[in-house]
Amino acid sequence: MNAATEAVMAYIDRFSEPTRSKLLEMRSIIRAAVPEADECMSYGMPAIKLDKVLVFYAAWKTHIGFYPTAEPLKAFASVLSAYKSSKGAVQFPLDQALPAALITKMTLFRKEAALSGSKKP
Repeated sequence: MNAATEAVMAYIDRFSEPTRSKLLEMRSIIRAAVPEADECMSYGMPAIKLDKVLVFYAAWKTHIGFYPTAEPLKAFASVLSAYKSSKGAVQFPLDQALPAALITKMTLFRKEAALSGSKKP
């Protein structure tokens, strides 16, 4: 295990259940969507990057925060109406199943933007 993965796992291991399981599930969903990407810690949160960070995720008291930047949130706004969100983040409550297909689509949206050379973060 490399240092970046160790740092991500140390972050996840700080949490008790059910938060730890949700973080592991989020990590698994994102990594399955972009298996060629690298893990890192950025701004104190686990992140997945190619040349630049694609998405971040983090645990909070009542939710898992997913930070794919503003563009995917705009693109998927109609589907995200069931969740609390802001300009660059969406909150997935700990007491609900993670929407794996939606997380995958948003992560792939970010990947495509990064590969196309989009100047947007």
